[in-house]
Amino acid sequence: MTVYETALGASTPDTITLLGKDLARDVMGTVGFGELAFWLATQRRPSRGETRVFEAVLAALADHGFTPTAIVSRLTYLSAPDSVQGALAAGLLGGGSRFLGVTEDVSRFLNAVVISSELPTDEQGWDALALETVAKQGKARIPGLGHHVHKNGDPRTPRLFQIAEEEGLAGPHLSLFAAIGRVHPQVLGKTLPLNGAGTCGAALADLGLPLELLRGFALLARTAGLIGQLAEELRNPVANDIFLSVDSNTRSVAPAEE
Repeated sequence: MTVYETALGASTPDTITLLGKDLARDVMGTVGFGELAFWLATQRRPSRGETRVFEAVLAALADHGFTPTAIVSRLTYLSAPDSVQGALAAGLLGGGSRFLGVTEDVSRFLNAVVISSELPTDEQGWDALALETVAKQGKARIPGLGHHVHKNGDPRTPRLFQIAEEEGLAGPHLSLFAAIGRVHPQVLGKTLPLNGAGTCGAALADLGLPLELLRGFALLARTAGLIGQLAEELRNPVANDIFLSVDSNTRSVAPAEE
């Protein structure tokens, strides 16, 4: 008989085991959800500082107003109120290179430099490495630079840096990202803010979390936000107004000639 080994959840008629612990006795009421999510992904229990940084990232990514992910969740719920899972899934499926996915994109971009470079020991060295990195990009977009709303600075960014510094967890990814923020005007000729989603990616990479899963953590955070969006839709519906606004302002035109 084939045996399938797992360090995650397993059950017997009398017990449930999770991560080698008795779920009911050792986990429920003892381990916070953010701590548990980190533990499930890494199969090691995070330190207090790691939990604080990780949960700060989750809070930073939970909700950002009427983004496309929030709007599509509300509209899907309007269309299928019997399928809350469909409404949530619709919003999550919109997590890509422009919204939410930048968390993973930044971590991969920074990590490619970090693992292939001799890491600097001071700010001047990081600035030199960042300048080289930005210059190599040429006209290609640098993930994590710029924000469609926070043109003068994303308020999440300095707070995330502060928390990571306080916990002694500001590693090479955050150091390089900060340096990119300082030097990119020399190459681009303009100043763009380091956005919060990108800073989250750098922070998660410094925690040693698998880069392949970082978009998943962004989606985990946004799930909570989408539940909040749907809860507000129940209390104060706007989805039908959005639908009717588009429907009543539609103008029929002839197909464009090729």
